[in-house]
Amino acid sequence: MNVRQEVLAHGHREGNRMRRVSVVGVGCTRFGKLSGRSVKELALEACREALADAGVAPHQVEAFYLSNFAGGTLARQEMLAPIVAGALGLGSIPATRVEGACASGGIALRLGFLMIASGVCDVALVAGVEKMTEASTEEVTAALSAAADRQAEGSTGLTFPGFFAAVAHRYMHEHGATPDHLAAVALKNRANAQRNPRAHFYGKPASLDEIRQSRLVADPLRLYDCSPISDGACAVVLVASERVQEFTGRPVDILGSGQATGSTTLQEMDDLCSLEAVVQAARQAYEQAGVGPEEVDVAEVHDCFSIAELIALEDLGLMPRGEAGPRTAAGETRVGGRVAVNPSGGLLSKGHPIGATGLAQVFEIVRQLRGEADNPVPNARIGLTHNVGGTGGVATVHIFGAR
Repeated sequence: MNVRQEVLAHGHREGNRMRRVSVVGVGCTRFGKLSGRSVKELALEACREALADAGVAPHQVEAFYLSNFAGGTLARQEMLAPIVAGALGLGSIPATRVEGACASGGIALRLGFLMIASGVCDVALVAGVEKMTEASTEEVTAALSAAADRQAEGSTGLTFPGFFAAVAHRYMHEHGATPDHLAAVALKNRANAQRNPRAHFYGKPASLDEIRQSRLVADPLRLYDCSPISDGACAVVLVASERVQEFTGRPVDILGSGQATGSTTLQEMDDLCSLEAVVQAARQAYEQAGVGPEEVDVAEVHDCFSIAELIALEDLGLMPRGEAGPRTAAGETRVGGRVAVNPSGGLLSKGHPIGATGLAQVFEIVRQLRGEADNPVPNARIGLTHNVGGTGGVATVHIFGAR
């Protein structure tokens, strides 16, 4: 048994010595088409809100991570981390840009968590941003396509909607799911977004008939089954838990953090109805946190497409295999149900500015566990975030606990 296998079998050996880490501040812009606002301006807004929420001054930050997927292509701006750090007045601290496609935010959070847990620093600012809506359709398509293995799949013309459509067909074949189960995900998340004033589709409700009759994108996925192109930014302030009393923000503890790598092409996948990276990342996070999926009260999962939410619920152990569709349709994932899933509206309706997505999930979970959420889950004590990049090539899972 190698070290990794031993860690997975018996829990995180290093985790027994690692310091506890808490979130003490969060900030988030509105998501949507934010015309006239630069990628830098969006990042600064989220960071300043998070620092103010935490009661942390710029000179107290010791490390800065900024997740951004395609700033060079979509916003004509690379070197974002040092640029934003300089504008914030963070000084000469390490400022690092993080890219892992749609999982960029979750990876950045984990890096900040590990910096503090390992004792390298006590205070870290982690932010994510994407500016997408002012780029051309061709530019956005090219940027998104770069998250796939270009050499292996680029020549086939397979798109991300096409990939998840294939997944949906296989899932329906194996488990008897129906398009109405996909529509139930889209309907729930659009309804949740009506209570989230920062959501892309806030103020734009949709009926079940509208969802069922929306145009086909890649059979069986329709328009409402697909997340939108969005602008936005989010940020969180992390501190060593023993120092939370020095800051004004209400702390929420990070109980567990997991990250894993999986197949990057369709032909490599052993099972189209499961993402191995998610299963492994969840296992790590649960073991480190000392909790099980049955203890999760609220989850923000990576619903880039409606089918992705159903598969996530099963990979995370929140639903039995093959049952996520009917259980979602029965209301088990609504606020007030057995486990509230995507009360923010999720990627489908809150929006999906790629670099900001993983941290927007943290923003929602922290506010839920503080009792400050716009769409509150009653008595929430344990929260989970699940962030996936590419076609499942990378995944992060984090577990949070209220105090």
